[in-house]
Amino acid sequence: MLVLTPEAEAFVREWRSASPTVTAHTSGSTGTPKEIELLKSDMEASARATIEFFGLGCGSLLYLPLSPSYIAGKMQIVRALTAGCRLVVENPSSRPLGSVACTERISLLPIVPSQLGGLMESAAFPLVDNLIIGGAPLPASDERVLAATGIRAYATYGMTETCSHVALRRVGEECFNALPGYEFSLDRRGCLVIHSSTLSFGTLITNDIAELRSDVTFRWLGRYDNVINSGGVKIHPEEVERVLMPMLPSGVTAYVTSRQSLRWGEEAVVVTDSPLVGHELLQSLRPLLPLHHCPVDIIHLPEIPRTATSGKIKRQKF
Repeated sequence: MLVLTPEAEAFVREWRSASPTVTAHTSGSTGTPKEIELLKSDMEASARATIEFFGLGCGSLLYLPLSPSYIAGKMQIVRALTAGCRLVVENPSSRPLGSVACTERISLLPIVPSQLGGLMESAAFPLVDNLIIGGAPLPASDERVLAATGIRAYATYGMTETCSHVALRRVGEECFNALPGYEFSLDRRGCLVIHSSTLSFGTLITNDIAELRSDVTFRWLGRYDNVINSGGVKIHPEEVERVLMPMLPSGVTAYVTSRQSLRWGEEAVVVTDSPLVGHELLQSLRPLLPLHHCPVDIIHLPEIPRTATSGKIKRQKF
């Protein structure tokens, strides 16, 4: 059973065409979005890894509340076609499953963080067996709420070039674990290197700084591009944000970035779109962070730019 939107039907036609590749688009979170060609054989290999991990088969029901224009949506369709699953595709919205009169278990549901609140209000939410969340980091407050529900929910690690995720992290835990067919190492910068025995790229060097626990397990620390060098002290903004986010008022958006400094070269600052965030926050942060890692100032912007596809913050440096 396939219940498809017109956009999903168009992708199925592309998938079933004679072409060995599928056109996909990167998210644009670290640069200009670009169009790339993915091998269908790679996409199918990626799908099989997820199918094996979650034990999907012809009796499984998959839902898709994401656009098939991007890799997360494409891959959910490929999983259904590869494993013979039933699939229901709905138009993307902030309230996935909001109009679903579903009485049976949903084997796998992918969302982006901005959809989580609406999903948890759906009457069908308790029927979701496995939830995967990608596109952007899940805020710490949302992660705590989600973990408390007891649902099997996973943060994903991957990119368009890897045909979706190569590792999953159970919400509430700190480490990502490789899917079948993948292993990891670090390059000289401390950035993650992905090794695949099933996809054509073989080895892929990322710009993600990680702490390797084993060749199949790692802790994500942040983007190499975002590291702040403040007088020789290397500050990972994402690590500071893990401490910062629980201290913010509900609904407030903020991130940590760098500003030029005559004394230190760079210094860490907090950027927010809310006047509710004042300098007293920095005083509260200081004893919770390593020496010299605390931001020195707060920059208020009228609006924080985000990517159109996943709502991921476009970080600025000042």
